[in-house]
Amino acid sequence: MTRKETKDVVRVEPSVLSPFEEIERLFDEVMRRPFSLFRSFVPRLREEAEIVSPAVDIYEEGDDLVVKAELPGINKEDIEVKITDDYLTISGEKKKEEKVEKKDYYRYERSYGSFSRTFRLPVDVQTDKAKAKFEKGVLEIRIPKTEEAKKKERKLQIE
Repeated sequence: MTRKETKDVVRVEPSVLSPFEEIERLFDEVMRRPFSLFRSFVPRLREEAEIVSPAVDIYEEGDDLVVKAELPGINKEDIEVKITDDYLTISGEKKKEEKVEKKDYYRYERSYGSFSRTFRLPVDVQTDKAKAKFEKGVLEIRIPKTEEAKKKERKLQIE
């Protein structure tokens, strides 16, 4: 920037380099705080990730291996569960509403897309006796453990 001085007032005029100075200023800002530009996107990215990769819990309860997956906004008909050897796959799709009346939206945050998650089953199970139910956006899969898997369990005495 070039400066012209008058009595006590300093006048600053934009120079030809001012666009480059602005780019340099932005670059310096990014180097000082690299993620500052992305803060506004983080909540949205988190929401997208939840649809792409739903939260899943896997635990043992009595004689069953239980798998619970949070799938809000997804229809039961759009979910598929497969057990292959020692692996469980949950896949599905949250479909976009086809009939949307024209409205003056200020914000539209619903996301759509498909997902697939595969897990190695931690214990031997009886896949032919597996059951799945879907209620209030939560998929619950119960798979009975084999007799051999049940025998491997033992309670330890704490000293």
